[in-house]
Amino acid sequence: MKTGSLQPGWLDLIEKIRARTPARVLVERAGYAYRTPTQLELRQAHAAARDAVRTELDLENYFGAEFIEQWQLFEVSTQARSKDEYLLRPDLGRRLNEAAKRQILARCPEEPDLQIVIGDGLSVTAVVMQVPPLLPTIFEKAQRRRWKLGHPFAVRYCRVGVMNEIGELLRPKVVVLLIGERPGLATAASLSAYMAYRPKNGDHDAHRNLISNIHDRGVGILAAAERILDLAAEMMHKQLSGVNLKENTSPHQIGSPGHRVTTTPIRANPTRVLGTPVVGSSEEQKQIPRVARNDKNQSG
Repeated sequence: MKTGSLQPGWLDLIEKIRARTPARVLVERAGYAYRTPTQLELRQAHAAARDAVRTELDLENYFGAEFIEQWQLFEVSTQARSKDEYLLRPDLGRRLNEAAKRQILARCPEEPDLQIVIGDGLSVTAVVMQVPPLLPTIFEKAQRRRWKLGHPFAVRYCRVGVMNEIGELLRPKVVVLLIGERPGLATAASLSAYMAYRPKNGDHDAHRNLISNIHDRGVGILAAAERILDLAAEMMHKQLSGVNLKENTSPHQIGSPGHRVTTTPIRANPTRVLGTPVVGSSEEQKQIPRVARNDKNQSG
């Protein structure tokens, strides 16, 4: 559309609409085509989406050695042996390889109340941008509830179904899988939190709950952490998850136009991941806690 011919009132309305959504609505045109800046933005977004899918997870490079040491993060892999095989064979991304099972059993306590797992999924960009602020926030708030917390770890070539094998190995009450969502042209940095109560082999999507769109224009870090923990508490209380458990949310939790993109990294090193700006409102970043990973404090 041509904004130059619109009255000032309409221009204000268009700006308000654009502020409420990352979608490209009411964009200007030149004849029947997008204007050059819009075309370039679309090409940039498409390239960002492709990079988000194809980039390999590299914990030390993207999270930094200090973050890895603080949380004693380690990485395991599914039965997929490469990114190409992972994309072509989703079934392999739902099963851990034998070395991964041994390492998890050796390093993670069994039967925690809450087990957090990081999966690359279809967007390493989302993992790099959202996990460094989200993981400490979840742990800090979970400690206040005096839950027994499992040892977090990362899974390369990860699909959601891997939660079942993790449930069989560690027998946690609730598993939270923080995994990169399939990117689109609106954002390549959106994270999902899949959750399940005592997941086991044979479980499917009907047994899981999902908090999606964790990014700067969607669900903010603090709101995501609160929703994850509130939902986990409901799972433990009612001893179920999935379609039989509905999340209670209020409008302010779902995101607001007050979020904005900032270019200041949050304890992460996204050197090569698209140059995507780090998410979260400036106010949220001030409130994100720095919590030391200390198993002695994980009282049940």
